[in-house]
Amino acid sequence: MNNYNKKIGILYILGAAFGFALMGFFVRMAGDLPTFEKAFFRNLIAAFVAFFMLMKSGRPKPVSGKNLGILVLRSACGMAGIICNFYAIDHMNIADATILNKMSPFFAILAGFLILKEKAGAVDIIATVIAFIGMIFVAKPGAGFTFFPALIGITGGMMAGIAYTLVRKLTGNGVNGMFIVFFFSCFSTVAGIPFIAMNYVSPSLIQLTMLVLAGCGAMIGQICITKAYSYAPAKEIAIYDYTQVIYSALLGFVFMQQIPDRFSLIGYIIIISMAVVKWIYNNKS
Repeated sequence: MNNYNKKIGILYILGAAFGFALMGFFVRMAGDLPTFEKAFFRNLIAAFVAFFMLMKSGRPKPVSGKNLGILVLRSACGMAGIICNFYAIDHMNIADATILNKMSPFFAILAGFLILKEKAGAVDIIATVIAFIGMIFVAKPGAGFTFFPALIGITGGMMAGIAYTLVRKLTGNGVNGMFIVFFFSCFSTVAGIPFIAMNYVSPSLIQLTMLVLAGCGAMIGQICITKAYSYAPAKEIAIYDYTQVIYSALLGFVFMQQIPDRFSLIGYIIIISMAVVKWIYNNKS
């Protein structure tokens, strides 16, 4: 891979991080709508975008029965991850919610061991343990009711980590990556309808606009991250995805006067530092 392609990949992943940060920001700005309703609009827009991108990339191969089961499980975990992440965004500092969601690569190491029987190296194990310590600083156990949204955010990161692990298994089995995104978006949209029907709240024009913008942010993020990994392998550029935490912190500060406390900042530094350690190690090995 030449250096030019790597630079293009980095630019795209920075764009993806900004797109997903915008998604979280607009989800919060949509106000007190039910979490399932917010997730529905995000997934509905993503389904349309994924469909057109899938058609552009060509007709995918049929999915076998074994892969279909994994695909459904991946979609269920991904849906749970989004719902948990949106709940955390609505109930805590959006930068805190973002960094807890970015624990997914560390949860993916555990999921890889349990699901794919992948052996984790000493560096991965140590980095994961230390990152979990950082996560505790952000979550602040014992902080009363404020700990509950953090616990939901951690669950979202765990579900995302499991989903990413299942994606690796599916792509390893030859399933088209864009088809995985399309199936997940459609599954999440349809599966969310019963939950919305039970507690539907009609959004105002402003709230509907925020939801559409959140979906557009997710669309930008999805397109950019797909493009990024077409230019450079994940192990070389994935670290730049953590800039989403910076974007989220800036958006929260400028528009909502959110300022992370010192414990959260310590947690950010620990988690991102361990991600950097993993990135350096993986690129040397």
